[in-house]
Order: sequence, then C-alpha cells, then structure tokens
Amino acid sequence: MSFSSDVKKELIMMESDHEAMKAELAAIIRMNGLISTNGQDTSLDIQTESAAIARRIYTLLRNVFPGPIEIVVRKKMRLKKNNIYIVRLREKVNELLENLEIEHEDDGFEQTNLLETLSTDEMRRAYLRGAFIARGSINNPETSSYHLEIFNLDQDHNHILCQLMNMYSLRAKELQRRNGYIVYMKEANRIADFLRLIGANKALFKFEDARIVRDMRNSVNRIVNCETANLNKTISASVRQVENIKFIERTVGLDYLPERLREIAKVRLEHPDVTLQELGKLIPSGELSKSGVNHRLKKIEEIARSLQS
Repeated sequence: MSFSSDVKKELIMMESDHEAMKAELAAIIRMNGLISTNGQDTSLDIQTESAAIARRIYTLLRNVFPGPIEIVVRKKMRLKKNNIYIVRLREKVNELLENLEIEHEDDGFEQTNLLETLSTDEMRRAYLRGAFIARGSINNPETSSYHLEIFNLDQDHNHILCQLMNMYSLRAKELQRRNGYIVYMKEANRIADFLRLIGANKALFKFEDARIVRDMRNSVNRIVNCETANLNKTISASVRQVENIKFIERTVGLDYLPERLREIAKVRLEHPDVTLQELGKLIPSGELSKSGVNHRLKKIEEIARSLQS
C-alpha cells in the first residue's frame, strides 16, 4: 500500500461533526462529482477507485442527505483492471447541492463564495481533507523527494484550494498539467503541517520518522564524502611531497637543502602516510605546528621546481 493510501485510510476513519461532514463532502463532490440530466431528472455520480472511500462518501451522504443512495460497481477495462465505485443519487440532487452551497452550471460546479462559506477553522480543515481524499497524493518520504499535490480539473477551484491552503501559511503553489491543474508543496515542513492540519496524525508521525532518518542519512553521507575528499587531498599532497624530496635526493642530494628543510624532508620520507599535524610531532629538533610543516614542505616544492626548470 502506498503512503498516499495510508494517509487516506486514516482520514476516512475520522469522526466529524455535521458541518465538517458537509464541508468534506462538498470538496469530494466538487472534485469527483458528475451531474447527468435526462429531461426533468437529474442524477449525481461520485466516482472513486477505492471501496473504502466509496463507503466514506456513502456515510457522509447518509448524515447530510435524506434521499436514496446507490453504490454501483464497474470493472475498469483500460490498463489496470480495478473496480470503479460510483456513489449515485437519482433524487433530490438539487436539494443536496443547495444544502452544500454548490451551484451547478453546464460546464461544471461552482462555489462563488467558497472561502466565506467555510466560515470556521474546522470546516476549512474538513474541506482540505475531502480534497485530499478525492484527488490528493503524497510521495513516500522514505524513497523519493518530498512532494504533495492535489489534482483538479477546474482551474478556478484549483486556485481557491491554493488560497485556502495558504491561509495556513503552507506556501502552496499552482501548476498547470497537460490534463488539468495541481496545487502542490515540496517543503517537508509544510507537508508535515498539512498532514497535521487535515488530521492525519499517524501518517504525520510516520512522515516525520522517515524524514529524521533520511536527513540523518544525508548528513552522514555529507560527512563521509567530506572526510573522503579530505583524505584524498591529504594522500595526493603526501605523494607529491615525497616525489619532490626524492627528486631532490636523486639530482643534488638532500644535503643541498637547508638544515630545517632537510630535517623535515627525511621525516616525510620515513612517514609518507601521516598528516601534517602528525608530521610536526615527529620533528627531532622539536614539535612544529601544522602551518610550520606546510610552509617548509612548500619551500621544498619550490626548490624541486627550480631544479626541474
């Protein structure tokens, strides 16, 4: 089961008061509802590929709608052969839409004053919860980059959802896709805030645990990479220093060097693998600082270059 499915499974088990149920149901209808008209008869289909979500929709309708409700199951023939669950209303559709303050136009649904309709914090949270249940998705934080999105066919509704999310400082953004629109977030902190906002507390804990492990792993990798780079740099410098000293030894002899340089040259030849700091502690005439060791080795390198030219 995907992380998105885990989140939705938790959300559809939540208990809500009457007004929150209406807000959640309104969001689901806006995003997954389809009105059909045959003469004077109007029907509403709310479609989902999840049996659990279909049960949630049925429960929400039962609590806010007095009319008869059907559940139709169809087999999806293209690509994945999943079932499609349709929660269908054949009567009193206009009464339901009026109760939810949803208007129906020829080109879809409309909620002119949606942000005003969602007058309480609980209703706003419930609406966002319904939107995520209907068409939301979130990447598994253990395996991929942080990303949460809600897909919309309606650009205006997508914009309203973005506004609603940003009322909670979530920094949500909008983007047009080839077949619709999305409102999305990529910041881990904001995604965690959104999960907390809609009441997905178990998913939030799982998200935060995965985030901590992932951030720690990234931190360890950075440290290891840094240490590896430093080690490679140290080894390369040591090899170059030994080559310079051996070149001087072959061409003019180490006695050509001043006493202080000759001393450190001999120690470096005896200990080619130690760091500059460790090398400074091995000087017979007295301990030398790392910068002092580096200075003398650079002098030796300059001499080797002058002999090569």
